[in-house]
Amino acid sequence: MLDFTSALYLGLRHPSGSLRPWPQLTTGVPAALAAPPEADAIAQQVATLQGCQRGLLGPSTFHLFWDLFGMLARQPVAIYVDAEAYPIARWGVERAAARGVPVREFAHHDGEALARKLEQDARAKLRPVVLTDGFCPACGKSAPLPAYRAVLRARGGWLIVDDTQALGIFGHTPGPDAPYGRDGGGMLAWFDINEPNVLAVSSLAKGFGAPLAVLSGSRSAVGHFEQNSETRMHCSPPSIAAIRAAEHALTVNRAHGNGLRLRLAAAVRRFRARAAHAGLRFTGGLFPVQTLAPVLGMNPIQVYERLLQRGVQAVLHRARKGRALQLSFLITARHLPQEIDLAVDTLIGALSNRQAIFTASGKRR
Repeated sequence: MLDFTSALYLGLRHPSGSLRPWPQLTTGVPAALAAPPEADAIAQQVATLQGCQRGLLGPSTFHLFWDLFGMLARQPVAIYVDAEAYPIARWGVERAAARGVPVREFAHHDGEALARKLEQDARAKLRPVVLTDGFCPACGKSAPLPAYRAVLRARGGWLIVDDTQALGIFGHTPGPDAPYGRDGGGMLAWFDINEPNVLAVSSLAKGFGAPLAVLSGSRSAVGHFEQNSETRMHCSPPSIAAIRAAEHALTVNRAHGNGLRLRLAAAVRRFRARAAHAGLRFTGGLFPVQTLAPVLGMNPIQVYERLLQRGVQAVLHRARKGRALQLSFLITARHLPQEIDLAVDTLIGALSNRQAIFTASGKRR
């Protein structure tokens, strides 16, 4: 079975033999009392990649967002959420909303729409907090972080970025020889954003393949979070095994990360080129999540089942907004050229017996 369902984009798997051994899985001590071994060093390495002053580990982005928006709810703020923001970050926003914080939604990646909403709410004199994903796999585009930052700067607001998808993939100084950029620091590094009013919450579970998360930002903001975090007191910290996996991921990234990103870009380009040659269109740009654009008369469930019958596993899912089913292929640096070709050819075969895939002119859609 060819697997196109994994979000381990760089292909990092961290078998136990590749990790430094650990004497115990967990210390049994809350992080608020004593951080697990190497936790602070790993968090700092990630923050440095992102261009931030300091980082702090958490078991997941949910833990970090839960705490972060709980803290913000104690201040006179209003929260503005990009319409396509990822659900986990929204769960943190819902906590703040339950405590009476006003929450507004603005059009996806629309800095002008955000500016209009901020202007409309200016009389309330609440400090604006903007939440957005750094990169949107659905549309294959980065958020206009510089535009958001500019709008907030005059109002003293906060920009909070969920950079889970971009971390490990995108980085600084992109160019022909580095289409994703270099070093994998995510969208803050891509845009060279390093300001006191910007915070990033990022999982390492995708690009770096380690099941934990990091909060990155200025020393003062991360220090405030550390002192006031509830989950650091009442929830278990990241396991030492997960920290060792993050350590291994960062070591591999320093030595081979840019090469892995080049290999990934080549695989995505091959997939898109072969699909386009067959008349199929995918959204996602160069990002490794490739979603098949709707084909007239196509039943995504039937196509998904036909792919499975032919030995290719893709992802059948619903769009974030609405109930439409979509079919996506998640590409990693481990996929070989012949596997990419076989996946596209199998998809063509799964669609070929449906006359609706052809337009009236006889060309494939």
